[in-house]
Amino acid sequence: MKVGGKVWVVTGAGSGMGRELTLQLLRRGARVAAVDLNAAHLEETAVLAAAGDRLSTHALDITDRAGVAALPAAVVAAHGAVDGLLNNAGIIQPFVPVGDLDDATIARVMDVNFYGTLHLVRAFLPLLVARPEAHIANVSSMGGFFPFPGQTIYGASKAAVKLLTEGLYAELLDTRVGVSVIMPGAIDTAITENSGVQPPAVEEGSARMTSADKAARIMLDGIEKDRLHIHVGPDARLMGLAIKVAPRAAIRFVQRQMAKHGLGSSPTQVV
Repeated sequence: MKVGGKVWVVTGAGSGMGRELTLQLLRRGARVAAVDLNAAHLEETAVLAAAGDRLSTHALDITDRAGVAALPAAVVAAHGAVDGLLNNAGIIQPFVPVGDLDDATIARVMDVNFYGTLHLVRAFLPLLVARPEAHIANVSSMGGFFPFPGQTIYGASKAAVKLLTEGLYAELLDTRVGVSVIMPGAIDTAITENSGVQPPAVEEGSARMTSADKAARIMLDGIEKDRLHIHVGPDARLMGLAIKVAPRAAIRFVQRQMAKHGLGSSPTQVV
């Protein structure tokens, strides 16, 4: 589905990849309902966009069921319809093993990444299936198909998003709603800080990241080509191949690399 001339809902639009997706959708001629927990960040996005009434902003905690249920009506009031939903909002976990995570942290990661995505899909689906054409794109992660020590709960939440999206694809095959699951690798955004997580100590130049603007372009190009799976970044494509060809060797290699930086390598780790 071409994004131009369509109305898109983008979550996590206040910063990083969500902001870049919003700006690029607007440049391609779309209207956007930008959703984010942080109202001040949404205002910054609106200033950068300078898109007039083609952009509306909606401060919302996507774990708030009542707020999510009320969002479709607010978007229709601002734009007249909804054609696309891009679930981008997400958080990571502290870089520690599962045994060192408390229940509240585990619940928060699952609530934002999985249940937030699920409830938004359920809220907008009745409107989307009624459109001449529509699209749902959910952002999973490279961590949703490849295990990274110290990010196991995050990976589990994103694996749930991946299978949820693939299930939606199967259920909506006979409708006019396209479905994509997006699997980014390492993207240069502020997700660590926005998640309230202490960033890992990584040697300068050791991590190759895809820029947010390039990542957004890959995502939107994939959506316009109606791709089910959209891998973003060379690392995501490489890990996707490695986990299929030599899963045990690939997992061991990544575990050793992360252990060098003290990330998720043993219980009772202090980060």
